[in-house]
Amino acid sequence: MDAVAEVKSRLNIEDVISEYVQLKRSGRNFKGLSPWTNERTPSFMVSPEKQIWHDFSSGKGGDMFSFVMEMEGLDFRATLEHLARKAGVDLEQFRPEQSRAISRQKNRVIEASELAAKFYQKQLTVNKAALSYLIKDRKFTKQTLLSWQLGYAPNTSFACTDFLSKHGFTTDETRLAGLSTERNRRPSDMFRGRIMIPLHDSRGSVIGFTARLLIDDKDAPKYINTPQTVAYDKSRHVFGLHLAKESIRKKGYVVVVEGNMDVIASHQAGIINVVATAGTAITDRHLRELKRFTGDVRLCFDADQAGITATERAIPLAQKVGVNLSIITIDAKDPDELISKNPPAGGPKAWQKSIEAAKYAPDWLIELYKKALDLSTAQGKRTFTDALLITIRRLTDSVEQEHYLKTVAEAVDTSLEAVKTKARAGGEQMTTAARKKPVKQETLDKNQLDFQKLQDHFLAMSLMQPKVRDLLKNMEPEFFSKGPPKTLLEFLKKNPEFRGERSKDFIETLAAKPQVREELQAIGNYVKIIALQFEELYQDLSIQDLTEQAANLKHRLIERYVKTENTKLAEQMPTANEKELQKLMQKVDKLNKLLN
Repeated sequence: MDAVAEVKSRLNIEDVISEYVQLKRSGRNFKGLSPWTNERTPSFMVSPEKQIWHDFSSGKGGDMFSFVMEMEGLDFRATLEHLARKAGVDLEQFRPEQSRAISRQKNRVIEASELAAKFYQKQLTVNKAALSYLIKDRKFTKQTLLSWQLGYAPNTSFACTDFLSKHGFTTDETRLAGLSTERNRRPSDMFRGRIMIPLHDSRGSVIGFTARLLIDDKDAPKYINTPQTVAYDKSRHVFGLHLAKESIRKKGYVVVVEGNMDVIASHQAGIINVVATAGTAITDRHLRELKRFTGDVRLCFDADQAGITATERAIPLAQKVGVNLSIITIDAKDPDELISKNPPAGGPKAWQKSIEAAKYAPDWLIELYKKALDLSTAQGKRTFTDALLITIRRLTDSVEQEHYLKTVAEAVDTSLEAVKTKARAGGEQMTTAARKKPVKQETLDKNQLDFQKLQDHFLAMSLMQPKVRDLLKNMEPEFFSKGPPKTLLEFLKKNPEFRGERSKDFIETLAAKPQVREELQAIGNYVKIIALQFEELYQDLSIQDLTEQAANLKHRLIERYVKTENTKLAEQMPTANEKELQKLMQKVDKLNKLLN
């Protein structure tokens, strides 16, 4: 048995999920409210028999691993570790020796960091200057200090190192955790005389620290971070995600700010879906980490040159990762300052209002350069187009590119062709990818969800009731999404007599049919999910009603395919010659016949 199977054998899916969703028994299954939509009627289903879940409102589904990955924003490896701890499974027995050594080292680094955080918290309670700074100057409440585990590193050489040593940590372990460094030929504390802000991973474990000087010193940096360790990676760590992730999921967007103190101030003000990167060094890894929770990222870096430069760098990264990036403009140096101002110029409401007024990144960039440059001069026009065309070339939607090229041409009072010529001369290939504009991402997601539900429900009927399979005769694989839906359609067409079991996981009943089992095993979770859909929605229908509904779904699937293909053909027609145009029209006629 492998590690995944061992974890699944020890945990019940309903127990894992009930930690996040309130479940109630519904026959053989459990029901609850979707954690992703604001529904009032429960449509979230859990099947203990199949060890599967499905959310009818959002179209999501899978096993206990996929659920925890969705809720916690973890990758598969981290999810395995999380569930293994819950199940009492020692993953070491499943790992090669080298991997075990790295895992043990990482665990010790986290243990040392967790203990150091408690040490710093204790030191804060006895240091009046540090407490006064946080409570009186920063205006943090005692509850905020506890929630973020804020602390203080005493201005001595060995206080933390000696403390960790007494608790069994070696010199090498404190060094690997970034808590000690070599001074005068002996290990001493990395952090001294500083406010300590613990850095947590998305599960809430302490993996490092940001340390701020309590008394400003021109010869010392105001902030220093834990160096890279086996647990802490600056290029991917998102500060505050462990406390913000639930709010991000519910609100549907995330606000990224520059400073840790900005995040803490925002959370204290009641605006929770706010996180930070390490200064202005936002990376594609940061954006990928956030994409686990939302595709709507709103950036608010400080209004200085470094912040503006970092924002410009983030725009192509967002395009690359596939998130919708918008920019927040505030009338203050940073969010912390805005929140601390008196209304109506400042305060939590002013901060929330600024967040809601965020502008799509290219629009923000155009406005920025319009204000900074004199567009009545040749030099101003050249600088304006130089700066903006770098970003426009990297946009992945051809319609969006055309829109911004026109906007730039109008701004500098020149022809669109002149701007296009300059863009082509820039050395980067203009993209022709056909994709919806980011501002229409919500519509795109809804269309994808509708298509997913359409094909899932049709295939559920076809799988679980062989009497409706006559409808598969003229259904082609290209009508369906790549992956499990297409694979299942092809399987059912090749095995028209195959019968799905309603009451239990039919894949496990196919021991006598190894070839069939092998074909379906790769899409096992998908098959379980649509079997659950059938049981919940269709199994009590008469064969006549079921066939009628399946026929309706079939027509809608074909109609969607024809419409999509016709749109593609229409896009090719304006540039086609007479012979090519004739071929395109023949394809259109052939497609339209599918609807008859």
